[in-house]
Amino acid sequence: MKEWKEYQEVNKERFLEELLALLRIPSISAKSENNDDMITCANAVEKSLQEAGATTTKIYETEGHPIVYGEIVVDPALPTVLVYGHYDVQPADPLELWNSAPFDPTIIDGKIFARGSCDDKGQFYMHVKALEIMSKTNTLKTNIKFIIEGEEEIGSPNLATFVKSHHDLLKADVILISDTAMISMENPSIDIGVRGLSYIEIEITGPNRDLHSGVYGGAVANPITILSKMIASCHDENNHITIPGFYDDVIESTAAEREKMAEAPFDLNEFKADLGIKEVWGEKGYSTNERTGIRPTLEVNGIWGGYTGEGAKTVLPSKAFAKISCRLVPNQSSAKITEMVLEHFKKIAPANITVNAFEHHGGEPYITPIDSHEYQSAAKAITTTFGKAPIPVRGGGSIPICALFEQELGLKIVFMGFGLDSDNLHSPNEKYDIVNFYKGIETIPYFHQYFAEKK
Repeated sequence: MKEWKEYQEVNKERFLEELLALLRIPSISAKSENNDDMITCANAVEKSLQEAGATTTKIYETEGHPIVYGEIVVDPALPTVLVYGHYDVQPADPLELWNSAPFDPTIIDGKIFARGSCDDKGQFYMHVKALEIMSKTNTLKTNIKFIIEGEEEIGSPNLATFVKSHHDLLKADVILISDTAMISMENPSIDIGVRGLSYIEIEITGPNRDLHSGVYGGAVANPITILSKMIASCHDENNHITIPGFYDDVIESTAAEREKMAEAPFDLNEFKADLGIKEVWGEKGYSTNERTGIRPTLEVNGIWGGYTGEGAKTVLPSKAFAKISCRLVPNQSSAKITEMVLEHFKKIAPANITVNAFEHHGGEPYITPIDSHEYQSAAKAITTTFGKAPIPVRGGGSIPICALFEQELGLKIVFMGFGLDSDNLHSPNEKYDIVNFYKGIETIPYFHQYFAEKK
């Protein structure tokens, strides 16, 4: 609509400055030292919703970090869209690999470099500004509710309790989430699903204290060596996960589904060049896109033990540690996989070490049907602003709360992400293209317009 475009053009520099201010708040949910920053950020999010046109806002305390809620109800007879996002971000470590300070947003070649720029501050803030545009131009076609949490990056441990106890507050007709990516601006896409997650930590202990590696080396099992062998045994020569029962519940994609996935533009050489690798790696018999979309994985996210300081110290360590995550596909249960992996590590441990294995968090996989009114509204909105229909794809990441939302609220979820896979999510030098930020703000009002139309 002409009014939307004109309003955005006049205010786009302010929109950008507001986002940069939000990015300066180090809202790291995983670190207790940033607890005050989490409160500061929640307050900033609430204020932004008020200024954008939300008529009711409230910050709800939890046992962890607060949840920000906002709404504008134009007419109870209109459909209601519930927007979900998160204001917490991943830790910025390792800091030495950033080209600029992670919480001092820097714009280079039209890209915003900052922690949280794409995941998820830049993306949820598009919805705040879309609300402002529709509110200020008196063109709201739906009622809109916001639930912006502060614990997504640590598995949303308190959001389930909130959702279960606030069914009436969160009553809506669809959930809209921007926390995913597109193939490219030239080839827009919509994620029709996200993978589930099982995240565990392993601690193994050998001797009762660190030992001199010369006096005891070769006679006492080294926990780092043992843990490395245990982890390596979890994949066979075809990079197939060897844990018994791991694939039992996997619903295999049909040949037709795999053919449809293969239509998505993908340049393998460009993929390798971007990552600085000579060859890709993964389960035999599947393409790179299939490995990151329709197949489950087991990955080591961190491993440590012994002496890691400056210089040399000849020590045989008492303990070794690893953090391991599994990405799950439809029909796999995070609880079942977590128990399976934990028990597997205890079972394969040799007698000369002890294992302490425990869960951090998990979440279920989720799929959006492409023949639904919800999905078709998003596809039509993207077609309107991009000039071409989006390609449906499977996302490799996880949004743990999705399955719970559908279970508790009975709502379907639509993913309208405007990031790119190359945006360095969870990595140093995270970025978000300004053109993507603006394009999201331009597109989102059309979703509300099309969703409000009769099915």
